[in-house]
Amino acid sequence: MSLALASAAYAQDESLGDLSLPGISKYAPADRKVPLEGIDSGVLFLEARLTDDGAPLADGMVWRVFDAEVGPDGKLPLIAVAKGGGARIQLEPGNYLVHAAFGRAGATSRVTLTKETRRESLVLNAGGLKLEAALPDGSQVRRNKLTFDIFSRNGNTDDDQLILPDVPAGKVIRLNAGTYHVVSKYGTINAVTRADLRVEAGRTTEASLEHRAAQVTLNLVRGKNGFPLADTAWSVVAPSGDVIREDVNAISTMILLAGEYTIVAQNKDNIYQKNIEVRSGRDQTIRVEATEENRIKN
Repeated sequence: MSLALASAAYAQDESLGDLSLPGISKYAPADRKVPLEGIDSGVLFLEARLTDDGAPLADGMVWRVFDAEVGPDGKLPLIAVAKGGGARIQLEPGNYLVHAAFGRAGATSRVTLTKETRRESLVLNAGGLKLEAALPDGSQVRRNKLTFDIFSRNGNTDDDQLILPDVPAGKVIRLNAGTYHVVSKYGTINAVTRADLRVEAGRTTEASLEHRAAQVTLNLVRGKNGFPLADTAWSVVAPSGDVIREDVNAISTMILLAGEYTIVAQNKDNIYQKNIEVRSGRDQTIRVEATEENRIKN
């Protein structure tokens, strides 16, 4: 496995949306009203930065303000929510927990508000991660067949936690600075590669993971120029003897890790077999001929 890494200055991407916003795990819907402006209230201005010396973020933020006291149900009451860049929130004087979420990056601060205006600036210590994949010869993979799972890296690999599944290629994911374990899946069978990646605050890490795989299309035909036979049951058998793919279709298409396989095709009462080799980056159509030579005798 090879890994190509590059870093660039972090730029916001409005197309990202909010993938899965981190939050405080136990909170309840708001049970008190934000007061009208000027009536026994204070004003809280909120802003967030990726790093200590970074500029305030202009978009992509989700702010949540919680009462600092746990309610009767054991949860923190959620007082207010704001989205965008910075936020201006009118609140009763008191103690609050403010949570700032930027994609999967987040930070929390305890705030005491009086009737005076208060400005709170949170440093997220966050960056971005943009994932791609390629084949050994540099050719492009089928991006619609490519996904990434991102795990938090907690020292012991057994303690890794999945934080984002099925991330598409080319999308910038906002994350707190740190090391993450990435699992790239090409197709849905056995083409999988892994890497540990470091996200730096204020920057986007771009990583390209290498896959050694190819797309294979299976047909069962009568004669070299025959049409694919309908209602064919397919089995793909790995060298270990394990069946790694089963399908019923006239044409079966899949992504397979480079290597040797045995293809078994059953049509009605007849079973046919063919050994194939999958080479990385070389897509191919396999035509299994329904002949006595390929038929498995009972």
